[in-house]
Amino acid sequence: MPSEFGVLAIKHYYDSVHKNRPKIPMESTANGSASPTDIPTAETAASAAAGVEDPSSAPSAAAVSQWTFAISQRFQHLLDKSTPFLLYRWIAFLCIAFFYVVRVYMVQGFYVVSYALGIYILNLLIGFLSPQVDPEFSDSPTLPIRRSDEFRPFVRRLPEFKFWYSITKAFCIAFLLTFFSMFDVPVYWPILLFYWIVLCMLTLRRQIQHMIKYKYVPFSLGKQRYDGKRESSAESDSLLP
Repeated sequence: MPSEFGVLAIKHYYDSVHKNRPKIPMESTANGSASPTDIPTAETAASAAAGVEDPSSAPSAAAVSQWTFAISQRFQHLLDKSTPFLLYRWIAFLCIAFFYVVRVYMVQGFYVVSYALGIYILNLLIGFLSPQVDPEFSDSPTLPIRRSDEFRPFVRRLPEFKFWYSITKAFCIAFLLTFFSMFDVPVYWPILLFYWIVLCMLTLRRQIQHMIKYKYVPFSLGKQRYDGKRESSAESDSLLP
C-alpha cells in the first residue's frame, strides 16, 4: 500500500505541473520540424539588461547635434562680421545696459545680481587695461620706454572685441536673472554700492601705479611722426662737410 500511494502522488504532481506549464508557440521550419518563435535569446536578454538604446534613436540625436552646430556656426559668423563696426557694437551694448538699469529700477531689487555684475565688469576692465605680457615678470622689455625705441603697439591681455562680447553677455545674463525671484536676495544696497566703489578705487589705483612704474599707456596712439621741415633740415645738416 505505501508504494501504490507514492506512485499516485507522483502521478498527480506530474499532471499538475504539465497542466500549469505555459504553452510555447511553435513555428514550422523548412524541413517541417517545429521551433519556438517567441523565446528570448541570451543576446537579447543581455542587451536589455545592459540598457542598450534603440538604433532608431541615433538619427534623431545626430539631427539635434547637427542643428546646434549649424546655429553656433551661424552665430560665430555674425560675430565675425560685426568686428569692424566698433561704434555700432558699443551703441548696442549701451542700449542693453540701459534696459538693465531701467529693469532694476522698476522692480527695486536684484541688488546682489547687480553687485556681482559690477565685480565682473571691474575684472574685465583690469584685463582690458593690462598688457598681454606683464613687464614685472618678463625679462625682455615688451613696451617702449624711450623715444628712440622701436614703435610697438599696445597689446592688451583682453582684446577689445572680447571685452565687448564678455560685458554684453554679462548684461544679458543679468537681465534674464531679474525675471527669477530666487535671485532677489533682500540686502541693504547702499552697503554693496559703497563696498564696490572702494574696491574699484583701490583696484584702479594699483593699475595706475603699475602704468607709472613701467611707463606705458593702455592705448595705441600711433607711430610718432615728424614735420617735413625738420626732416629736410636734418638731411641738409648731414650733407654738409
